Amino acid sequence: MSAKAPIIVWFRQDLRITDNPALLAAAETGRPILPLYILDEESPGTRPLGGASRWWLHHSLESLAANLCERGLQLLLRRGMAQVELSRVVQESGAAEVVWNRCYEPGAVARDTAAKEMLCAAGVSAESFNGSLLIEPWKIETGQGAPYKVFSPYWRRLRELYQAPAFAELPQSLPAAKELMPDELVGWSLLPSAPDWAGGIRDSFSVGEAAAQARLAKFLDDTVVDYPNNRNRPDHADTSRLSPYLHWGEIGPHGVWRAAAAYLDKGGAVARGAEAFLRELAWRDFNHHLLFHFPELAVSNWRKHFDGFPWRDDPVGLIAWQQGRTGYPLVDAGMRELWHTGFMHNRVRMIVGSFLIKHLMIDWRSGESWFWDTLVDADLANNVCNWQWVAGSGADAAPFFRIFNPISQGEKFDPVGSYVRRWIPEIAGMPDKWVHKPWAAPDYVRAAAGLVLGENYPEPMVDHANARARALKAYKALRGEVD
Repeated sequence: MSAKAPIIVWFRQDLRITDNPALLAAAETGRPILPLYILDEESPGTRPLGGASRWWLHHSLESLAANLCERGLQLLLRRGMAQVELSRVVQESGAAEVVWNRCYEPGAVARDTAAKEMLCAAGVSAESFNGSLLIEPWKIETGQGAPYKVFSPYWRRLRELYQAPAFAELPQSLPAAKELMPDELVGWSLLPSAPDWAGGIRDSFSVGEAAAQARLAKFLDDTVVDYPNNRNRPDHADTSRLSPYLHWGEIGPHGVWRAAAAYLDKGGAVARGAEAFLRELAWRDFNHHLLFHFPELAVSNWRKHFDGFPWRDDPVGLIAWQQGRTGYPLVDAGMRELWHTGFMHNRVRMIVGSFLIKHLMIDWRSGESWFWDTLVDADLANNVCNWQWVAGSGADAAPFFRIFNPISQGEKFDPVGSYVRRWIPEIAGMPDKWVHKPWAAPDYVRAAAGLVLGENYPEPMVDHANARARALKAYKALRGEVD
């Protein structure tokens, strides 16, 4: 083929131009570049996006298109089965090469393998890169040559192996391939309209590469020093909130690592905060490591004896949990924050997950499905592995008998009730002593706060002690079946 035949950069979960290995590789060829994004919800094993993810994707593609335009490139949008659409674009453009950054979910691996085979059979070069993880799943293993199943040794090994690649600057102007007929982004109907429920998300997040860089810089400059002490406090704004940007690839993990690692040299509390933050970044890698090596995690209990657990069919309880109407303020605040902003503090995610699984004994997959639809950072590996961690059914999981008490968790991590008051105005007038257990307050205290249980805020749907005992009884019975 001609040296001037175009090269396609197939964007997926790497919606950035900075520190993008596939785009850099394309630029180095000198070929005209055709940036392509395919909305693929048809390939086998592909999971359709949830509502919040669709909203984010729309705005992220707008941002990416604008950034590419500044470098002289036009983003081509297509919708359909990736292999089919990629073949069409190759034929229409006369491309000689296709490059992309790898995805690691089971369906994506199968899709990309088939795409590479199709391209090679057609005489088109295909090359993929790592733009999404610190270390790819097959490049880190135990001393026995097996995948890691426990995070702590994984983290120690990653610390030994990992060295962030050097940053490479993308040229300010890039040669463009001829323009092809694109899909219109608005025609994909990714945004909600009837009704438009995304106002809270718009108020909570700016989308795109510049927003990701700004959020990282602000976190490192203003917050990382307090991160180890305050990361579990939902009443503090002391977490990075980078997860949606990392999921969509608006910022890459190598860039995050380079920026955070620079703070290690400062010593003291700043260095401790940076180290704790890097450990959390590695937890994200670990989840992808697990799902890559154990793809059944996406739909099945990793610990197979949990297949016999007596999950309850409780649609009324599930809806109450989804709507933040359980009667437990910390649980309800988290679920309302999620619905309003598309996000939830990580400590609260663990508490609401524990409540659904262990207080209500509803299958973790029901919770995972709700998070998939409502989180702007809905990521298959993180979502399923963290839900199975809470359930006790996954790899390196919390034991099932670790049942979070939503009252004591609130008193410890939201001690004056700032978080629950923000999201549950019905109880905002309750004194600090009672804000996490309003049902236990004297009648005159509730009356003074304008709180009428069962009317403007629900009674607790289960008693914590009884629910805990019920869950432990079921778990002990399950253990008896397999011991």
